Amino acid sequence: MRVHVVSDVHGSVEALARASEGADVLVCLGDLVLFLDYQDPAGGIFASLFGVEAATTLIALRSAKQFDDARAWSRSLWASLGGDPQAVLQEKVREQYEALFAVMPAATYLTYGNVDVPSLWPDYLRPGQTVLDGQTAQIGGLTWGFVGGGLTTPMRTPYEVSDDEYAAKVGALGPVDVLACHIPPDVPELLYDVEARRFERGSKATLGLIRDTQPALALFGHVHQPLQPRVRIGRTECINVGHFRGTGAPFVLDL
Repeated sequence: MRVHVVSDVHGSVEALARASEGADVLVCLGDLVLFLDYQDPAGGIFASLFGVEAATTLIALRSAKQFDDARAWSRSLWASLGGDPQAVLQEKVREQYEALFAVMPAATYLTYGNVDVPSLWPDYLRPGQTVLDGQTAQIGGLTWGFVGGGLTTPMRTPYEVSDDEYAAKVGALGPVDVLACHIPPDVPELLYDVEARRFERGSKATLGLIRDTQPALALFGHVHQPLQPRVRIGRTECINVGHFRGTGAPFVLDL
């Protein structure tokens, strides 16, 4: 069986439509939505509503880790729209989900990224598309364990959970052959983004599961330009499957 794995799709509909070519199964590790494009300020929901100059300013504030200033300035822009800002944002997110779920094949397994909105996914899932979070599935004769979302950060992205809640999802898996998460285990080389020049948050719980049970593979995304794309922990190969919006290429597994 051939499995193609993607993460950090961030609105790349055309590339996602090609991602399953030649594969028996597609696995998506989340971050379907593109809210703000750090490489191209003209892309994403924020720029579509407020323009490229506003997006550039928000990127600069976040990159400087001025998160409180970024939130205050962003709130003023949302308030200028009038009406309900959350309704406007949700409509934009829905537009992206409608297009993205439409191009994924029936044999797709998904988990959430930290910028995803889990409550909206049921409206767009198609037959055969299976969402797992703190759950397992049999793929290619192997047990895969899925854990979605991210841990709490100053960015306050939509699907962040506490360390305890995340650990509970990891603990519900038990031993698996393949651990499939959105965020990496808590290993510095896997967490440092060399372009953003900052550490992202990784999971101590998944690191513990890897050390204790030694799955063959641990797959994840989230860090777009990691210092190291893969490391070995005992018998486990820990692999960043790549920034799909940036590469347009899935990670390929032949099982």
